[in-house]
Amino acid sequence: MSIFSYKQRNNITLVIIVALGCLIVYSLQGIFGSILSTLVLYTILRPGYLYLVEVKKWNPRVSAVLLLLASVVVIVLPFYGLSNMVIAKITELQSDPTYYKNLLLKIKHLIPVGGEIQSMVEEGLKKVGAWATELFPSLISGAFNIVLGLLLMYFLLYFMLVDHETFETALVKYAPLREQNALRFAEEMRNTTYANVVGQGFISLVQGSLVSISFYLFGYTDPLFWGVITTFVSFVPILGPPIIFVPAALLQIANGNAVAGYGMLAIGFVVIINIDNVLRFIIAKKVGNIHPIITVIGVVIGIPLFGILGLVFGPLLLSYFILLIRIYETSALASERLERIKTIPAEEEL
Repeated sequence: MSIFSYKQRNNITLVIIVALGCLIVYSLQGIFGSILSTLVLYTILRPGYLYLVEVKKWNPRVSAVLLLLASVVVIVLPFYGLSNMVIAKITELQSDPTYYKNLLLKIKHLIPVGGEIQSMVEEGLKKVGAWATELFPSLISGAFNIVLGLLLMYFLLYFMLVDHETFETALVKYAPLREQNALRFAEEMRNTTYANVVGQGFISLVQGSLVSISFYLFGYTDPLFWGVITTFVSFVPILGPPIIFVPAALLQIANGNAVAGYGMLAIGFVVIINIDNVLRFIIAKKVGNIHPIITVIGVVIGIPLFGILGLVFGPLLLSYFILLIRIYETSALASERLERIKTIPAEEEL
């Protein structure tokens, strides 16, 4: 006969489950980015998979493999290719001893700086370059970790797509939410993911392309490189593109190229900035929108955790967190209302 009661055994089992769960989560911290990437890609690819399987009646496994290959070609390879291009360019600029001196000479035409300030600016520029290089995942320096993370991500994603009904049923069953709240969370999480990944990604791509084309037309050096940089920084709304085109335009003015400088400022503030608002308004009608404050705070949170991917994952995590709070508040209010209803008959009897 056991020395523990039924309730004590349940409590001990619960403590063991929580302890093992914490150990598992701690062990998975190194691949948390891959797991989050899997959930994001699953959300994006799920409609296409259901269309191929349920409407076109394709084989589920073939459909999953084709979608995974398409995501590699459309998302993964371009991202890592652009990342390596950015790293190579930043490394080239850092290794050029005359680059920072020429840059400081141009700055002096706009703002008079002394010897100490000059050395501080030069040191700051070098540190910014080194920090920016560390943000981007490089296939050259971290090939093993990147390949391992991608293999894990696609392994999980394949089985999540093929067994999507089992996966989604288990999520609803074991989620610490009522079924209606779990379904509501899933729907709003999908909209949030689309708004931040697809919506903001499209806006960033458009703004980066416009900066690249404008730089090319006005004769700026490396228009493709600065277009790529603008695409990444445009994930921070409003603040992103001006960080690139304003200094570039001012440097052109300092060089005596007034047309290129003022022309870029005009296009930047009239077209590139405002197209963000126009596209965001259109996208918000289709898939929802994320408030700029959430995006900026999410970027601050995400970049130290995920590097350049934190531009996407940071706002997503913060949005999911706020969404859970809203659902919890709704559940708490519903519980309070239910308790009040239960106490009314008892009060009437008294």
